Amino acid sequence: MTALSKSWERAVVPLFILAAWEVFSRSGFLPAALLPAPSVVLHTWGDWIFGFDETSQGNTGRWFADALSSATRVAAGYGIAVVSGVLLGIAIGWWRWVERTVEPTLQMLRPVPPVSWIPLAIIWFGIANKPAIFLVFLGAFFPILMNTIHGVKTADRNLIRAASMMGATEQQLLRHVVFPAALPSIFAGLRIGIGAAWMLTVTAEMVAVKSGLGYVLWDSYYFLRYDLVLAAMASIGLLGYATDALIKVLMSAALHWQHGSTLQSREG
Repeated sequence: MTALSKSWERAVVPLFILAAWEVFSRSGFLPAALLPAPSVVLHTWGDWIFGFDETSQGNTGRWFADALSSATRVAAGYGIAVVSGVLLGIAIGWWRWVERTVEPTLQMLRPVPPVSWIPLAIIWFGIANKPAIFLVFLGAFFPILMNTIHGVKTADRNLIRAASMMGATEQQLLRHVVFPAALPSIFAGLRIGIGAAWMLTVTAEMVAVKSGLGYVLWDSYYFLRYDLVLAAMASIGLLGYATDALIKVLMSAALHWQHGSTLQSREG
C-alpha cells in the first residue's frame, strides 16, 4: 500500500464528518450562531492564527502565543509525571517493601478525579501556571505509574534468572533486563498520559490561569463565540494528536527489536 493511499484512508472519516457538518449547519435546523459551519470556523481559526481581518476580535493573530502557553504547561506537568511515574513504578514493581509501604496510599489517591484538586491547587499555588502544571501532573502521573508497574512485574522471569546466573548485579538487572522488558508498557502509559495531560491543561486554564487555548475556549463561550470555541477545540485536538505521534516515533525507535514480531509492525 502506497503512502498516498494510506493518507487518503486517514482523511476519509474527517472529510466525511466535515461535509456532513457543513450541510447540516447550512440546512437551517439550528441557528447558524449555535452551530457554525466548518467554513466559518476555519475562517475564524485562520484569523486567530494569522490575524488578517480581526474576525476573532481580541484574539486575532494570537494563536501561537496561546498554543505556546498551553504546550509549556503540558511539557512541564507531563515531564514531571514521566520522571516520577517511571522511577516510582520501577521501584514499586521491583522492591516488595516499596510496594507494601507506598502503593496503598497511591491507590487511595488514584480514584480521586484530578479536577477535584482544583480548589486546593488554587489555594496552594494561586492563580498562575503552578496550579495548571500541578493538575497536568496529576492527570498524567497515574497512567504512567500503573503501566510502569505492570511492565516491571510482567518482565520475563527466565531472563532475570539467566542474567543473575551470569553474575549481573541488581543495578545491571534493572538497567539491562527489567527496564527494556517494561518499555512497551511504559510507552503505553506515556501515550495515555499525554492525552490526559492535554485534557487537564484545558480544565486548568478554564479556572486557574488567564492564557492558553483553554482560557480562549472558556472566554469565547461567555461571549457566545461558538466559532472560536470550536476552533479552540480543534487546536487542542491537533496538538494532542501531534504530541501522541511524536511519542509513537520515539516508541518505534526505542522498540526496534519488536519490529517484525508484532501486529503493529505488520500494519506499518
